[in-house]
Amino acid sequence: MALTGLDIYKLLPQTNCGDCGVPTCLAFAMKVAAKQAPLDECPHVSAESQQQMGAASAPPQKLVTVGSGEGALKIGQETVMFRHDERFHHQCGIAVLVNDTDDLAARAERIKALSFERMGQIMDVDTVALRCASGDGEKLKAAARQLHAELSLPLVLVADAADLLAPAAEAMAEQRPLLWERGGPSDELIRLAADAKPRLPIVVEGDLEKCDADTQKAREAGVEEMVLYPGQLSPHDTLQFLTMSRRAALKRTHRPLGYPVLVYASSQEPVQLALEASQYVLKYAGIVVMDLDDPAYVLPVLVSRQSIYIDPQVPVQVEAKVHEVNNPTETSPLIVTTNFSLTYYSVLGEVEASRVPARILTVDTKGTSVLTAWAADEFGPEQIKAAVEKSGVFNELGENYRRPIIPGLVAVISGELSEELGTEVIVGPKEASGLGRFLNSEWPALVG
Repeated sequence: MALTGLDIYKLLPQTNCGDCGVPTCLAFAMKVAAKQAPLDECPHVSAESQQQMGAASAPPQKLVTVGSGEGALKIGQETVMFRHDERFHHQCGIAVLVNDTDDLAARAERIKALSFERMGQIMDVDTVALRCASGDGEKLKAAARQLHAELSLPLVLVADAADLLAPAAEAMAEQRPLLWERGGPSDELIRLAADAKPRLPIVVEGDLEKCDADTQKAREAGVEEMVLYPGQLSPHDTLQFLTMSRRAALKRTHRPLGYPVLVYASSQEPVQLALEASQYVLKYAGIVVMDLDDPAYVLPVLVSRQSIYIDPQVPVQVEAKVHEVNNPTETSPLIVTTNFSLTYYSVLGEVEASRVPARILTVDTKGTSVLTAWAADEFGPEQIKAAVEKSGVFNELGENYRRPIIPGLVAVISGELSEELGTEVIVGPKEASGLGRFLNSEWPALVG
């Protein structure tokens, strides 16, 4: 029978020391009960308490760390099947496949270019899967060192046999690469990972039955961190493996399958490959490996990851203030919108593209969009007036240019807002996509 948060709290020191990274013992107990943290994160829990709680307190899915330092990739330890039930906690790794026979400097430059900004967040490829295509373990070691020096990204080392992985694994042990022996793990790979200092994570490859047996064997040998790989299956069968392994871990607490899953998107056509990789991102993958480094096709995969790992209970928002674009002057337009990130960055992108100097005033709507905020009385005349006065933005504008532009979707508030501000209010386009034409053609005519 699962322990409740209060059951666990009674067995903790109850000192609220914060050494576990959580402010209070009760909050930590709740995290342990929700399978969001292992009990051993509390350095002061007694051996007797550990014995009483035992496996009941362990998360159903193991947290696996690939890499070291601030750039380490942490995957797994998920607690729900569906994001709306709570949230997904550790975003999956997106790995580009590189051969040790490639022009590594050129590939590294292409991987560096796979970085984008969206909604105020940087999205980038965060893992490299390095394959021993040469059949030479020493060449794999040299390639691993070079890529780590140029990119400082976590590495997945891939080879057909454990002896090919050994030189790179020993040389890069401090960087904690993930060791992937195709068709493995063999006993040799398990020994290699268990004897390493620190111990290294490994890939366990096969169907659910084989993974079940091999994870138990590896764990008995001292390997704690593992990643499952179903083999090179069809997208349908891969998705089935992802779902069944996750359900076994979370719903049945079947610990031999309680590990994150690595998948390989193998479609030959780039558009299809991007779609396949995005499916895996959205459906439980821990690491998605793809032989693709074209920004046009990698971007949608990164957007899928950003979207699914956003906390659905916490709106993504920007700071409520005046944002200056294209070096505005006292004759520049003032555009009013909400502080919902997607809305703001849509407006920002159109204003930047128009090349018209402007100011964007984001009103604090608790991170909701224009119509949602208006319906909730968060984006009305009173709120906009308060934001204008707090920002002092009218002091930066010439008298004839103190005419805020509001979204066309809330044109109904223009009259009341005009009375509140004592100035003319201009109704802009309904969608951000219309701002470029509006600023270049209509705004100059409106202000003379």
